[in-house]
This record gives sequence, structure tokens and C-alpha cells, in this order.
Amino acid sequence: MNRPGPDRNVLDLQYLCTTIGNLSGIPIRIYEGETLRFFYSQSALPCDPMVICQKEVFAVHAHVGYIATAHFHYYGIVNSGKAKIVIGPTRQIPESDQELRELAFRADVAAEDKEAFIAGMKGIVRMPFESILQILCTINHVLNGESLALADIAIYHEEQERLETLQNRQQAENKLSAAGALEREAQAIHNTYDQEQTILSLVRKGDTAALREWFSTAPAIRGGVLAREQLRQRKNMFIVTVTLVSRAAIRGGMDIEDTFTVSDSYIQQCELLSTPEAITNLQYRMILDYTERVERLRLGKRPTKLTLDVANYIQHHMSEPITAEKIARELFLSRPYLSRRFKKETGECLTDFILKEKTEEAKRLLRYSDRPLSAISSYLGFSSPSHFSRVFRRYALMSPGEYRLKYFR
Repeated sequence: MNRPGPDRNVLDLQYLCTTIGNLSGIPIRIYEGETLRFFYSQSALPCDPMVICQKEVFAVHAHVGYIATAHFHYYGIVNSGKAKIVIGPTRQIPESDQELRELAFRADVAAEDKEAFIAGMKGIVRMPFESILQILCTINHVLNGESLALADIAIYHEEQERLETLQNRQQAENKLSAAGALEREAQAIHNTYDQEQTILSLVRKGDTAALREWFSTAPAIRGGVLAREQLRQRKNMFIVTVTLVSRAAIRGGMDIEDTFTVSDSYIQQCELLSTPEAITNLQYRMILDYTERVERLRLGKRPTKLTLDVANYIQHHMSEPITAEKIARELFLSRPYLSRRFKKETGECLTDFILKEKTEEAKRLLRYSDRPLSAISSYLGFSSPSHFSRVFRRYALMSPGEYRLKYFR
């Protein structure tokens, strides 16, 4: 009796995706509608990180598309008939352990699988965004018969003009005329310096309250012309701004490597945007993000190197149990000496400061995630949910459940 053979098209699609997965070292999936039909990854992942952004992925219906997540990971999508191919996540800059722990938390990875998940994420090949686009073009050509180039799908593509045209236009604009002189005079009136210094001062001080107030009444900034095309102009201004803001954050006490990693990630995300309005919103978020990070580090009006080192250590190890002994060992100090100096310089007990910082992070997670209290407790390194609840109530003056009920968004 002859049995019907397997669907040739299904086999070919799985073969194609397996081959691409092997060549790229990045997880790849086949969906039919929103039903997963095939998943392949060279790196062992106990949980698919795509669960965090499934809604955004499924919303892409063009033949070729992509998304960037809040963690600056890229996912590429190719649609062909009923099939949806999804490759990712990857990004060019490796994640820190703290970022991966937060990703595991967002993906609802079980506690016993967290370390395996982190190891699996580290095993994914890092790849520039342009390389992902090339893979998408290849898959799309095989499945949809379209011969696309990067310029056809990259949203930040700049229109290329002949050098002769550019030169002639520039010469025409530079001609000495009454109208041209008036225009050049108007363009020369920039108001960026004073506004820039105000922003950088607030970032350096970590003063988010004053920054938000300034944003509400800030004048329009008239910057220089950095590009001929509107979108490229906004992106170039963003790059200038993030460079200045990141340096102010370093002067405010933020770890240099952390600062540059955040800067690079924001620039990559900016390059994916396609409207000036989206870039403006990202720029405001970037400035606030840096200011909030500095605010979490600074203790008192004149923080010392010791207090900044302690605060940076806590931020880097937020998802671990943190003790004064561990911090002292990291800073090559004795625990009694560290505790005395910290209390003298801040007026606060080091253990209290650690638990207050844990409580502030818990507030953020309770407010902006729907994860259960037990998961938040585990993520923040508490020995038990009851211990977490006792600490939270001590510093927040209400239980975690009451806080979520009052502030959850």
C-alpha cells in the first residue's frame, strides 16, 4: 500500500530555514498564521525570547519586515502565502548579564531554566542589522521571487543624487544675493548652546523632575543644518545629542562601558525609525533614560567615588542577592571600613540603601509588568516571596500587591 508522501513545500521550507539557521547562528521559525510550525536554533533555548514581542511580529504583513525590541534586539520577518518566517533575536552589541536576566524575567523563564536561557542567549551569533536585511532579501527571493536590495527595504535609505547636481545646487545656494544673505543670516542664528547646557546640567545632576518640567516649557531648538534630507537631519541631530548626553552621564557618575553600550543601542534604534516624530520621541526617552540612570546612582549633592562605585555595583547586580560583604570584596575594602565610610558620606546605612534600591526596582516591575510577585521576588534575588514582601512594605509603606493595584499601568 502506497502512503502519501510528506508535503514537498513544507519540507523545502524547513530545509531552507535550517540551512539559514546553521549559516547565521540565529534562531529561526516558521509560522502558519500565528501557529508555530517549526523552530530551529543552534543555541539551546529553554524558552523562545520572541514571546516578548509576538504581537509586534505578527503585525508585520509585508513580504519583508522587521522590528526592534526595547532590548535593542532585531527580528526579521518574511511573509509568503500562509507562511511567516521569523529570524532573531540578534543585535550587534553583546548583552550584559543584567540585561539577559531582565530578558529572562520578561520572557517568563522558569527559575530553574534561567541560567540555561542566559547561556543560550550568549550563544546566539551577534550580527549587524544590515546582515539581517541581507538574509531577509535572500529568503524573500527564494519564496516570493522578488529581487530586493538593502535600499529597497532599509527605512533609513537616503536618496542618492549625482555629484554634479549636488555641486551645482550648492554653488547656487552660495551665490551672493540679497535673498541669500538674509537666509544665511537667519540660519546662523542658533539657540542650541544655552539649551544644550541646560539639558546636560540636568542629566549630570540626575534631576529628572527638573528635566520633565523643562521639557514641558522648552523652546524650539534651532540647530545647524547637518543634512539635506529631513529624516537624515533628525537622525544626525539625534546622534549629536546622544553623544553629548552620554558624556554628561559619565560626568554624573555612570559607568563608562554602560554609557557607551546604551548610546550605541539608542543610535541603532534611531536608524530604524522612519518619521521625524518617532525620532523626537525616542530622543526625549533617551535623555530621560540617562538622567534616570544617573539619578539612581547619585547620593547627596556631592557624591564621592565610593558612593558612585557602590551604586554602580548595585545596579549591575540588581537580580542577585547583594550584601555589604560582596560589595566590599569587589572594591577591595573590608566590610566594616566600607560600612563606616558609606554611612559617614551619605548618612545612610549601606544595607538600608541596598534594600531601598531593590524596592525601587520592584516598584518599576510592579508598575510596568504583570509578572506575579513570586517571579519579581526571585528576579530581585530575595530568599522568598515573604522576605520580599516584608522588605517592600518596610520601604514602600504598603504591600507589593497594594502597590500594583494602585499604580499598575
